[in-house]
Amino acid sequence: MDKQYRDKTIVVFNSFKYLFFIVFISSFSFSQTKLDTFLTPSDTLIKPRRNAVVITEASLAGITLIGLNQLWYSDFERSKFHTINDNNEWLQMDKMGHVFASYQIGRFGAQALNWSGVSKKDQLIYGATLGFGFLATVEILDGFSQEWGFSWGDIVANASGTGLYIGQELLWNEQRIHLKFSFHQTKYATQAPDKLGDGFLEQVLKDYNGQTYWLSANLHDFFKQSKIPEWLNLAVGYSADGMLQGIKDVDNDLLTNKNRQRQFYLSFDVNLNKIRTNSRFLKSVFNIFNVLKVPFPALEFNRKGCVFHLLYY
Repeated sequence: MDKQYRDKTIVVFNSFKYLFFIVFISSFSFSQTKLDTFLTPSDTLIKPRRNAVVITEASLAGITLIGLNQLWYSDFERSKFHTINDNNEWLQMDKMGHVFASYQIGRFGAQALNWSGVSKKDQLIYGATLGFGFLATVEILDGFSQEWGFSWGDIVANASGTGLYIGQELLWNEQRIHLKFSFHQTKYATQAPDKLGDGFLEQVLKDYNGQTYWLSANLHDFFKQSKIPEWLNLAVGYSADGMLQGIKDVDNDLLTNKNRQRQFYLSFDVNLNKIRTNSRFLKSVFNIFNVLKVPFPALEFNRKGCVFHLLYY
């Protein structure tokens, strides 16, 4: 049985999308000078900012969990708490999604506390762990649903994403390696729109065949005395292809499941956070869009050999 948490991901994604929408709409009510002042992280604790961050995050998390429980889980039979092993599904692309979500939610959580002037220690304890805590709660809800179950593989993936952020902050006091995402539409979604998405926005979240997850390392951060452009990154990507369902269907081997394969990529990328600008608003925009890998030429490595892409995204 496939663990189709992806539709729940849409609900989670929309909740956090509303947070950024509210922030940007509020920002336009300021003059440019006031806007830059408002968006500038504080060196000392500003309690109203901290309280606003905590209340907003708690409200969004609470509303999302209640919504999932009432609108999603209520449609399926409840059960005693149980676990499942779904580690062999989707060639682990779903696990990469968990790593990515935990890393990004934790990153924004820590940055929000940094904006309010909270100490570095508290940023890592209460901000960077936001993604792990939230996704672990969703996993517990899965455990009480007959349709799914609590997955230790998902928990490990969530912990990996949080660990990637916290580990770099402890080691380097900065994020030298970013976890990024790219997507392209595939032919498989039209064959299984119920599983892989009907329309572009659903396919971004559901069609694992079109997703690629990247570890994007900033070269200048590792060679600070060099003349390498500060914005230039080297990226290593992972994706999979040929999947209509979670596991390979041996009885249906003549269809696309026959061609399931892993794919690895080597490419360049742009660290948008390294683009110099005096506008705090633009820095905030760059920071948000830095979750996406910028299209570049790429080398693909798969079981058939090596393929060059003039522009991969």
